[in-house]
Amino acid sequence: MRSARFRRTRRACAVALVSTLTLTALAACGTSSSGDGSGGSEGGGSSDPAAPLDPKTKVTLTIDCMPPAAKAAELKEWKEDVAEFNKTYPHVTIEGRSTPGQCLEPPRFTAMLKAKSQPDVFYTYFTDLPQVLDNDGAADITAYVNDRSVPLLRDIDPNVLGSLKQDGKLYGLPTSNYTMGLLINRKLFKDAGLDPDAPPRTWDEVRAAAKKIAGLGNGIAGFGEYSAGNTGGWHFTAQMYSVGGEIVDASGTKAAFNNDLGKQVAENLHAMRWEDDSMGRTQLLKWGDLQKQIATDKLGMFLAAPDDIAYMVQQLGAKYENFGMGPIPGEKSTLAGGNNYMIKKGISGDKIKAAIAWLNFKNLTVGKGQFDWARSKADNLPVGVPQPNFWRGESKTEDDAARVKHATMPVANFKSFMDNPVPGKAEPPKAQEVYKVLDNVMSGILTNKDADIDKLLATAEAQVNQVLATR
Repeated sequence: MRSARFRRTRRACAVALVSTLTLTALAACGTSSSGDGSGGSEGGGSSDPAAPLDPKTKVTLTIDCMPPAAKAAELKEWKEDVAEFNKTYPHVTIEGRSTPGQCLEPPRFTAMLKAKSQPDVFYTYFTDLPQVLDNDGAADITAYVNDRSVPLLRDIDPNVLGSLKQDGKLYGLPTSNYTMGLLINRKLFKDAGLDPDAPPRTWDEVRAAAKKIAGLGNGIAGFGEYSAGNTGGWHFTAQMYSVGGEIVDASGTKAAFNNDLGKQVAENLHAMRWEDDSMGRTQLLKWGDLQKQIATDKLGMFLAAPDDIAYMVQQLGAKYENFGMGPIPGEKSTLAGGNNYMIKKGISGDKIKAAIAWLNFKNLTVGKGQFDWARSKADNLPVGVPQPNFWRGESKTEDDAARVKHATMPVANFKSFMDNPVPGKAEPPKAQEVYKVLDNVMSGILTNKDADIDKLLATAEAQVNQVLATR
């Protein structure tokens, strides 16, 4: 879910498509400048896919998810990066598209794939890989990606790269990743006599802390959960992972949550809602609702990805210092996800090389592009959020140091989260359809004091099995 994650859900398509380097308006959302996608190049080039892009190669690339005009600082940085990239590759024209609908709205994304109208370089979530491959949409870039075309390849978390592979073949390069943890309101923790530097590490501790925070009164909830818009199922999945459970079995064909662990998760939430009255009376919440509550000091904690913090400061007027973060309670595993770019199947080898060169510069170089934290700070963009961070080894050490040096927020508030990493686990197959079913479990628990948990789980199990059985 983006993740993610519903600020990561794909939204409506923009009316106009904007080019960064030309004033030519592109005709429609999702059309390709190369017609059938097979456009080639002029000059330079090499027939060896393992060879990096020749700077003499002349190609034009269409790339979606260029920041819209409303995000002035991000758009400024995009244009700066294009100009810097062109110092090395002067004959590569980057046609950026500000197309939030194409990037962020599932129905439009699916329609684009079916119409083969995706741009040369297109944005996806990690969980989109099966859908993209089912529609024969992405090029196999395995032969093109190596330590010459992507010098820091060995320092990228293999689990992240693994999300972009099928049958040993690589189909994308990451831009960001996330794992979920426990986001807390430090002010409410202090008011309730709790230590904000030591967020709860078990679900029993969460329940005890939630009671104390709810005891402050004034409509304050101790712990919040989603139960609508597929977000309830998303969070039920996160909680199952946290206690060592699964949503789908290893074969990917059967539900795996109607068991003691599933009942444990459900009963704990039901008890917090109805016995403790620590979850607030307003339910059927979806992404955005809990963020508003915690940003206005009406909620003590909820499960989230770290970039929620930047969202609340930038969009809701909250202050960084009011938030902290710990690992997901239970700590068996945590739901992980992220975003990446894929390259359209059928375009020329030189265009693939140009795409990889751009993605390497923009998204996969410590100190450059998205990891130029000094520039981000100067542009009043958030620096210090724990993720995305898919680096290992020396790259991680260097990037972590730069984040701390240029931080625009108190990074010590996230120390518990950073010092206690929990293994990430990918979303289940057919995630959105599964989450939609599991919304019913969460809404049943949180809106009905007399909910029959066994029946809720059994019904959801049958429905998820049906989903998984359908191609």
